[in-house]
Amino acid sequence: MSNKPIGIFDSGVGGTSIWKEVHQLLPNENTIYLSDSSNAPYGPKGKEKITALSIKNTELLLKKGCKLIIVACNTATTNSIDYLRENYNVPFIGIEPAIKPAALNTTTNAVGILATKGTLSSALFSHTSGRFASHIKIVEQEGEGIVELIESGKLYSNEMESLLSTYLKPMVKANIDYLVLGCTHYPYLIPILEELLPDHVKIIDSGEAVARQTKVILEQNGLKNTKIFIPRTEFYTNGSVKVMQSLLGEKFKIDLLDF
Repeated sequence: MSNKPIGIFDSGVGGTSIWKEVHQLLPNENTIYLSDSSNAPYGPKGKEKITALSIKNTELLLKKGCKLIIVACNTATTNSIDYLRENYNVPFIGIEPAIKPAALNTTTNAVGILATKGTLSSALFSHTSGRFASHIKIVEQEGEGIVELIESGKLYSNEMESLLSTYLKPMVKANIDYLVLGCTHYPYLIPILEELLPDHVKIIDSGEAVARQTKVILEQNGLKNTKIFIPRTEFYTNGSVKVMQSLLGEKFKIDLLDF
């Protein structure tokens, strides 16, 4: 099992931000990444549809022999990971907004959360917020339109900058000192966010924590690849190869797949 790949899926190209963290921490691991861009974004689709899409992605990764699956999508995690864990016999790593470190470290007692509708309205998000952030002000903002712009190749565009500026204004007004990114597409926004936010605001995403958790679960289950070799990386998308290539770089081959 140790030579089998780690599977990663997302509603689009955003989860490549998670793949990069995993690949950096676990350079010997084979990986397979699925970008379900034709169905992006998952956020507005509702729990039943999101779960059905998650099942589809999971079963494709299992057919390809994956030993562990990372649900590199906040919305898919919050809506379907319990079902996946109950029905499939491989470890699953989920993703949720890093509210806890922001809530524990804020000095202004105000934290901003930029996330999808599916994440903000989920029971898991509500539970996590209630557990760790009940004593502070949370300024929630649904990132409507952000995923669509990234998936269409408009990451660094006037449209994106204008949209983010609008979304950040209430957070700045509330004197946040942490901005939590609640979607794996959003780490690609960090250079723009840093230009728009006051210098004291720290930006937190979940990528590094997910990579560390993946390492722990591999070790606990005896699944870590201990052989030193050049790993095999496979990337599949049912959307734009060009957009995905722009985020990963030219050295990685990306295949168009109908799934």
